[in-house]
Amino acid sequence: MTFYDHLVVQTAQARDRMRACPLVTRALAGEVSLAEYRLFLEQAYHHVKHTVPLLMACGARLPERLAWLRTAIVRYIGEEDGHETWILDDLAAIGGDPNAVRGGLPLTATELMVAYAYDTIHRGNPAGFFGMVYVLEGTSVALAHAVAGALQRHLRLPDQALRYLTSHGSVDQGHVRFLETLLNRLESEEDQAAVLHAAQVFFRLYREMFGAIGAYCLSC
Repeated sequence: MTFYDHLVVQTAQARDRMRACPLVTRALAGEVSLAEYRLFLEQAYHHVKHTVPLLMACGARLPERLAWLRTAIVRYIGEEDGHETWILDDLAAIGGDPNAVRGGLPLTATELMVAYAYDTIHRGNPAGFFGMVYVLEGTSVALAHAVAGALQRHLRLPDQALRYLTSHGSVDQGHVRFLETLLNRLESEEDQAAVLHAAQVFFRLYREMFGAIGAYCLSC
């Protein structure tokens, strides 16, 4: 069994719990409100805008044995740069205020997820950051197109209100294959353990972000 296959097996329960959270199941069923979709986009902006800074920080912290990963990080930076602007465009298309979101604060659950990503890089093993990449890339491929289609049908949204979900899901199919190749090159048990641990934690943090979105909208 390759390390990537091992990672998929070992994170199956955490992945299933994340996908079973109420916001995700309602989104797939086309039962999410416009307010919930707007808040999801706002939270996506507040974590996606950190993708490039996180990648840069990870590259700077990698030990010499993982220097080969820097080439992959350069590629990721080129492909991820500017994705947060897609989210702001989607927000504008559904009547949101991109400037207010850009200058606003995330929900606590989102802020904690981002903080843990930085902490993984700076305090722990920076290779663990690829556990977050695994969670976000894999989730995008598995859910993005299905959720986008359900939202568009239920909320009657124009195509320009769903660019982040539709484009992100399509782009990330190639990313997942690339990530699988990278993770299978990790030979150190220490590095593999860091990725696995981080992936488990990020599935939980991502689920908690979804839960916070649903709870916030219920309280409004």
